[in-house]
Amino acid sequence: MIKKERRDVMNRIFGVLVAVGVPLTVLGSFQNWPSIAMFFICSISVVALSSFMGRATESLAIVSGPRIGGLLNATFGNAVELIISIFALQAGLIGVVLASLTGSVLGNLLLVGGLSFFLGGIKFKRQMFNVHDATHNSGLLIFAVVVAFVIPEIFSMTMNETETIQLSVGISVIMIVLYLAGLFFKLVTHRGVYNHADVAQDSEHEEPEWSKKKALIILLVATLIVAYVSENLVHTFEEVGKQFGWSELFIGVIIVAIVGNAAEHASALIMAMKNKMDVAVEIAIGSTLQIAMFVAPVLVLISLFMPQQMPLVFTVSELVAMITAVFLAINVMNDGESNWFEGLTLLAAYLIMGIGFYLL
Repeated sequence: MIKKERRDVMNRIFGVLVAVGVPLTVLGSFQNWPSIAMFFICSISVVALSSFMGRATESLAIVSGPRIGGLLNATFGNAVELIISIFALQAGLIGVVLASLTGSVLGNLLLVGGLSFFLGGIKFKRQMFNVHDATHNSGLLIFAVVVAFVIPEIFSMTMNETETIQLSVGISVIMIVLYLAGLFFKLVTHRGVYNHADVAQDSEHEEPEWSKKKALIILLVATLIVAYVSENLVHTFEEVGKQFGWSELFIGVIIVAIVGNAAEHASALIMAMKNKMDVAVEIAIGSTLQIAMFVAPVLVLISLFMPQQMPLVFTVSELVAMITAVFLAINVMNDGESNWFEGLTLLAAYLIMGIGFYLL
């Protein structure tokens, strides 16, 4: 009963933040408020809206199962990231877009995964999740980051700009096709083959907060509002960076990634605290795969219609950070079990990388 009251209080707080933050964003955009003020108003509004997206996702996960629930959460959450990135592309902020993609990979694997394992592990000494999904996702992670991101970096060293874009487009198309094939594999041809029996049983005894239709409507409306707020947020980056001494790389890797992925962050933590680790892991890994294999390639293709094209070429520091995060996450998750110390290890890696990117 106490937990329910506490949750109701938090929901009311987020509701108030949305009711105040969104109108202030509209007012500030028309009256040209200072960038610093708009940055904080927009960031708080996105995080508050993400709480509604998290609650809607939780309801959908109960109704539809952990895989579809996790996929929907990743999709709507990454829609925010995609929208922010498109506005950044229009503004010519290619470095910020690539850095935000890097930050999403690091944030999902290390920050979201680490916090989920840590907070869930404090409450439950040993948490289990589907080892078959974990090993399947491990192969895709290695392909998406180690293969598809490293190849453009190495090959582009001897290519001109046009050839680099052509290589990026070719790789992007292949990644999108493979990502869609992976969804078909998990949700159609092999749906239910590797189900986690314990999680399926637990879900039968829990009632969703909202109906499937209401949850989908809330997700859609929240995403549309976030799109508007995000457009205003992007316009503050340059001035905020100058004021706080933040580099374009740090803004992309840390700030944009955390704000843009707040929905997944909130949902994964809620699921972990309820011992629903299948959903939490599906959100963390599934969102990473969607960013690397779908969002990044789609942005490359969209950039073809922009004044400045975006190659799928990251900096060496971004690549090293992502590859390190992938192998660390795979090593921690491949046994299908988690505890608070493994979560702390992932968080420590994220903090180390955050310090590095801040000082670059």
